[in-house]
Amino acid sequence: MAVVKPFRCIRPQPGLAEKTAALPYDVYQEEEARRAVEGKPLSFLNIDRPETQFPKGTDPYAPQVYQKGKELLEERLEEGVYEEDPVEAYYIYELTMEGRSQTGIVGCASIDDYQNGIIKKHENTREDKEQDRIRHVDILGAQTGPIFLAYRSVPEICKIVEFWKGTEPLYDFTADDGVTHRVWEINDLAMVTELEKLFGEVPSVYIADGHHRAASAVKVGLKRRKEHPGYTGTEPFNYFLSVLFPGDQLMIMPYNRVVKDLNGMEPNEFLEKIAQFFQVEKVGERGKTPCQPDKKGTFGMLLGDSWYLLSTKQEVLARTASDPVASLDVSVLQDFLLGPILGIQDPRTDHRIDFVGGIRGVKELEKRTEEDMELAFSMYPTSMEELFQVADAGLLMPPKSTWFEPKLRSGLFIHKI
Repeated sequence: MAVVKPFRCIRPQPGLAEKTAALPYDVYQEEEARRAVEGKPLSFLNIDRPETQFPKGTDPYAPQVYQKGKELLEERLEEGVYEEDPVEAYYIYELTMEGRSQTGIVGCASIDDYQNGIIKKHENTREDKEQDRIRHVDILGAQTGPIFLAYRSVPEICKIVEFWKGTEPLYDFTADDGVTHRVWEINDLAMVTELEKLFGEVPSVYIADGHHRAASAVKVGLKRRKEHPGYTGTEPFNYFLSVLFPGDQLMIMPYNRVVKDLNGMEPNEFLEKIAQFFQVEKVGERGKTPCQPDKKGTFGMLLGDSWYLLSTKQEVLARTASDPVASLDVSVLQDFLLGPILGIQDPRTDHRIDFVGGIRGVKELEKRTEEDMELAFSMYPTSMEELFQVADAGLLMPPKSTWFEPKLRSGLFIHKI
């Protein structure tokens, strides 16, 4: 059963939350990060991506870069930008985007639950990306970006959340991207105790987004256990900062694909080959009638100036139905088109393929095929239930299977370890 603890949160002064809150560090390329912090000295991105404080060309993984992040955090604490709450508490975090809201509980999950599989993952991590956040968390002595976790909805937890949302929020602001963020503190001892008990009855928790941050936080915790052989298990480094959402409130957006070439084929030959596995129907024109699939097993495809609808043939669906990974749309596209026909065997390393988050829309696919790509695929999004099924089976999704929006903000909650 899951362990989710309250904690003493370091958080911005109420009037400064909007100025400090920042999108996660990993949604930015370096140049984008530099532009994002211009004129925004309180943005947490300055701390999350401290290479922005150095001249261009500075190694972002140099020791002095991480040290700069620590110095900035300490300065903000001394200036009173951030304060540490005097008691352990949970927090309610509501995000609203385009009229749709999702509300989670901010608390600290157990590194042991991650180790023993109560916290389940659905994708692999890369060692180089882990090492960056390991150094960042370890040198700062704090976890600064919450892990996005999901669980199957518990009515009793939902009732507590709705009750507390009727009180005055700590923060209530709308960010530049139009997403509204509202935060409440649950510091009533009886309610805190009840929430901890209710989470203790949840059998499984799932990483929705933030696999690298989770893996890094766990490795820092294990490192500190070695450094403190008399640890009791109650020390802050045994837990990592998380926001836990009921799965039925979450929306996964599609993760679209663009491909550089047709693997030496002419368009007609390519269309003939994919017809082995898909029904192919021309449905629109570039710039006028793009194709965004509206059900599982279908794909939009942009080739030349034409949009096509690809519908997976029944014999293919039958072959994959019993396997929670093989039946994913991203797997069907990879296993029956990208791999065997276009020769893209490993999408993680093949430079002929790139991925476009659904938040950018199909217009981005049209743009990319005008610039540097020849082919694009618009996807139907993976569902939360598919994510749960893959993780419950102890399996992993193909890369770039899910895109969650809205993104949790860094800098609203900090867990000191």
